[in-house]
Amino acid sequence: MESLEMGVATSQERAGALTRAWRRLMGLPKNSMAKVAELAKKAMKLGKDDPRRVTHSLKVGVALSLVSLIYYFQPLYNSFGVSAMWAVMTVVVVFEFTVGATLSKGLNRGLATLFAGALGVGAHHLASLSGKTGEPIMLGFLVFLQATGATFVRFFPRIKAKYDYGMLIFILTFALVSVSGFREDEILEFAHKRLSTVVIGGSACLIISVVVYPVWAGEDLHRHIAFNMEKLANFLEGFGDVYLRESEDGDSNRDKSLCRGYKSVLGTKSNEESLANFASWEPRHGRFGFRHPWKQYLKIGASIRQCAYRIEALDGYLTTKFHAPPQVQTKLKELCAEMSMEAARALRQLSSSHKAMTVPSSSTPHLENSRAAAKAVRLLLKTAFWKDATDVLAIVHAATVTSLLIDVVDCADKIAESVNELASLARFKTTEKVHAECDEVVLTVSTLETTVSPENGTPPVRRDPAPVV
Repeated sequence: MESLEMGVATSQERAGALTRAWRRLMGLPKNSMAKVAELAKKAMKLGKDDPRRVTHSLKVGVALSLVSLIYYFQPLYNSFGVSAMWAVMTVVVVFEFTVGATLSKGLNRGLATLFAGALGVGAHHLASLSGKTGEPIMLGFLVFLQATGATFVRFFPRIKAKYDYGMLIFILTFALVSVSGFREDEILEFAHKRLSTVVIGGSACLIISVVVYPVWAGEDLHRHIAFNMEKLANFLEGFGDVYLRESEDGDSNRDKSLCRGYKSVLGTKSNEESLANFASWEPRHGRFGFRHPWKQYLKIGASIRQCAYRIEALDGYLTTKFHAPPQVQTKLKELCAEMSMEAARALRQLSSSHKAMTVPSSSTPHLENSRAAAKAVRLLLKTAFWKDATDVLAIVHAATVTSLLIDVVDCADKIAESVNELASLARFKTTEKVHAECDEVVLTVSTLETTVSPENGTPPVRRDPAPVV
């Protein structure tokens, strides 16, 4: 009886498993369509967020198609043979999103191939002088020596930052040329073909990257720094309006969601360093010269992140109501709100001046007001009202919030110093000079007196001067 029940249970489990498998199989087309639709939505959003990604994808496709012509046309294939594959590989590896990154990889790969090829030919010639028995031993020793030395050089910070890819190609090309020369008779032809195909692939990448809708790493870094300052200003404005002045709930929720933009500033160090590195490779473009002080942008970014870390600590107090001893609560809230709003205005002025590449003189009054409010807060914290207060938690809360806010104001001063230093190094224009140049563009053109023949009966007409831009 028990065995019969067990058999029935087993058959039911099998039937249930088959039913579930059949349902999954029948629902597979529907689930697949849903996943395809979701993937399409993500792809559309990715393209709308930054249309340059679509353009970059098309540029890579065009470059690969052009370089592939070496294989398709017989005369070109007869000249390069199988070595034409190096041109295709160069396009795949070298073509990057920004012009600076493409130039960095292209020049690294080209120069490394040239030097390594020349050294490889020299190593092959030197090893051939030692006879058939000593040639492989000498080649192995030279490959070991070159690989060891070049790999160690890659650990130097400056080499690691700018020439790491070139050192990697240097090791690879030297090994290929020198080792393959042991079996190849035409070692010079092999090195020449490899260098030529690398130059063809790299040139295609550089020309398309610079000519067709170029994406400059320097411009991205410049806008990135300005947007980060705006994000800090958004938080400080929200902190002064929402938290200290206790806005209405509807506006409060909207503003608090807007104020969370500072969180994206905290992890921007690696991105800024890579953009500054790629920007240093770029030629003169727009308002950015060849020796633009890109390292100063890293200094500004570091100051912005320090301010963002203070803001992150200050953000933890948005969930609770501001508490302070009743004797000083109103005055303290007013001073903290003034500090926050003035620092926000200063950062916003710094951001707009940075975008326009002008000297940020308009931020100075706001910074002075925020420093004056911070000084008043420090004096208020030292008054005798605190000694008579009985609510210890209110004292600790108020002292913590105000001290963090004072630190944020100090960080805003450091940001302003870094931006002013950049303006001096990059020779930003003053606001007065920009207005003067704009005024020179407006010209007053006086039309000549029109003389009409007596037949038309119209007297000569003289029009008033009209400003022309």
